[in-house]
Amino acid sequence: MKALEVYIGEGFAGPGVNAAHINIMIGPRSGPVGQAFTNSLSSPSQGHVPFMVVAQPNVPVKPATLYVNKADIRGDLHGNATWGASQAAIAKAVTEAMLDSTLPPEAENEWCIVTANWVNWSCDDLDAVYENNYAACKTAIRAAMNGLPALHDVAKIKDQISNPFYTPKAKAA
Repeated sequence: MKALEVYIGEGFAGPGVNAAHINIMIGPRSGPVGQAFTNSLSSPSQGHVPFMVVAQPNVPVKPATLYVNKADIRGDLHGNATWGASQAAIAKAVTEAMLDSTLPPEAENEWCIVTANWVNWSCDDLDAVYENNYAACKTAIRAAMNGLPALHDVAKIKDQISNPFYTPKAKAA
C-alpha cells in the first residue's frame, strides 16, 4: 500500500449502552494529523476536553495519542467510563498496535493519533465499556493502516446500508 499522510479508520463494538464507536486518524506529526492533534489539544470546547492517552499516570502511549470525547461528560459513572475504562482500552489497543508492527517503527516518535470516541451517557458497566472500546479501537487502527474497507466490500452492501441506530425499511416492490 502507498504511504499516506493520513490514515483514517472506524471501529464499532458491543451492544446497547456499553457499545463503543471510534473514529481514528493516524499519521506523521509533521502532516495534517499532527496539525489536528495540536489544534484539538489547544482548543478545548464546552464539554469536550481532549487529553493525552496514558498507559499509566506519567506514561503516555507511543505514538502520542489524543482522546477526543464525542459525548460531554455527564455524571461520575460516565466520567469514569470515559477517562478510565475507555481511555485504558485505547491505551492498550495503541500499545499493542505499536508492538505487533501494525503501526510502522517510525510511528513511535514521529507519528501521532487522534481518536474520537463515543461513550454513551447511559453506560452501566465499566468492564464492558473497556472491552468494547478496546475492540473498536483495535478495529479502527487495523482498518486505517490497511485502507479498509475495500470499495468492493462497500459496493456489496450498498443496498443494505444500516447502523445500530437506524435501519431503513424495505421498499415495497
